[in-house]
Amino acid sequence: MSESTTHASAIELARRIRARTLGAEELTRAYLERIEALDPALQTFIERDAEGALASARSVDRRLARGEEVGCLAGVPLALKDNLVTAGLPTSAGSRILAGWRPPYDGTAVARLRASDAVLLGKLNMDEFAMGSSCESSAHAVCHNPWDLERVPGGSSGGAAAAVAAGLCAGALGTDTGGSIRQPASFCGVTGLKPTYGRVSRYGVIAFASSLDQVGPLARTALDCAALLEVIGGPDPRDSTSIADPLAPGSLLQICSERRDLQGLRVGIPREYFGEGGLEPDVERAVREAIETLASLGAELREISLPHTRYAVAAYYVIATAEASSNLARYDGVRYGLRAPSQSLARMYGLTRQQGFGPEVKRRIMLGTFALSAGYYDAYYGRAQRVRTLIRRDFERAFAEQCDLIATPTSPFAAFRLGERLADPLQMYLADIFTISCNLAGLPGLSLPCGFTAQQLPVGLQLMAPPLSEAALLSVAAVYQRSTSWHLRHPPVAEVPS
Repeated sequence: MSESTTHASAIELARRIRARTLGAEELTRAYLERIEALDPALQTFIERDAEGALASARSVDRRLARGEEVGCLAGVPLALKDNLVTAGLPTSAGSRILAGWRPPYDGTAVARLRASDAVLLGKLNMDEFAMGSSCESSAHAVCHNPWDLERVPGGSSGGAAAAVAAGLCAGALGTDTGGSIRQPASFCGVTGLKPTYGRVSRYGVIAFASSLDQVGPLARTALDCAALLEVIGGPDPRDSTSIADPLAPGSLLQICSERRDLQGLRVGIPREYFGEGGLEPDVERAVREAIETLASLGAELREISLPHTRYAVAAYYVIATAEASSNLARYDGVRYGLRAPSQSLARMYGLTRQQGFGPEVKRRIMLGTFALSAGYYDAYYGRAQRVRTLIRRDFERAFAEQCDLIATPTSPFAAFRLGERLADPLQMYLADIFTISCNLAGLPGLSLPCGFTAQQLPVGLQLMAPPLSEAALLSVAAVYQRSTSWHLRHPPVAEVPS
């Protein structure tokens, strides 16, 4: 099967399978062969489920041959970040402390993909417990960027972004706590959506920071992201934070497909995102050119201010680490986790009796425990929550008075080299400086490819919108992608050794 097929959009693959011009099993085998050839160098997959994927694909083919109804993603090969629990399939959240754990149930987002008849290829590499910006803190293997094997794919959903970019799956689900979908999407040149907080159920997500985590899609195009969001979104009685605002089948795709220009759209350009602070010249050039493209399509550009942006990183890392220290307290070797692994598990996963959390997770647990400790709670956690409110009000004011969407860089720089920031956690944390505010405010945000640096590394444009405005966000991105070709470029995977 040609590379053009494995790099086709999820929507196109679904259409061809439904029309029976492409077999689901044939397509699944092509992806599995590609994974076998390319993933040893990329390390995007932690767990492959070839047997389960082929069984699902055969079921789709049989049902179509009998003229039966199938789901909207029937036969489309997808993959899942390893913190989304899957019945019977190992789920470790990138950590050795959960080595060998096979959940007895599917999370809601996973169950909805199965109900749509998608083919699930396996579990994708990630920073341990989603704590990282480079996919270097995974306990399993360091993940590599398919555009340059010496560079990071971003994090924490680095495996998902790299797998989509390399054509190892047609789309993937990740999670975004402070930019963990959008930043790797930018580094790998794919489209990634963080929905409104509560739009997608968090039931079955191994938690990092519960008030910030959100499941979302990574795919080739905004239309693919819309199709995936329609499937996984909507209220869930098992998640008390999910929003009672169902997505009508086909509604997002229809809106995205019908919009042809950006006439009447007001796009806010926050001056705080383009000032001093390490924005690489190539990144700024590409993003400004993308913004001018929006203007050429009819959008009105308006300079705005989000004055409390400067405090976002500090507030985020207090809140996120505090919630992490609470969430990860359950991994005590009694309720969850391996305090003293058996000899068989130790041999299988290379464990010692002392191994548990990695250094980045330990660092964040200690920071969070300190922030929540007696005498420091109000000085740190309480104050960070008040700053969070100010940041949210900045966005509310901007959307109410000045703009419909906000456009910024996704990251201040392109993918950095492996190991470059490991010795300096603060420099690593700054990789998320432009994405964090979106999570603190609970807004939908999207990153889409908008250009390349001189080193031929992808650059991402970030769009943010008011809560529950995914339709506006995705339709604008779809118009942009119909007018540009950045999302159609593929990494030099032919040079990856098989």
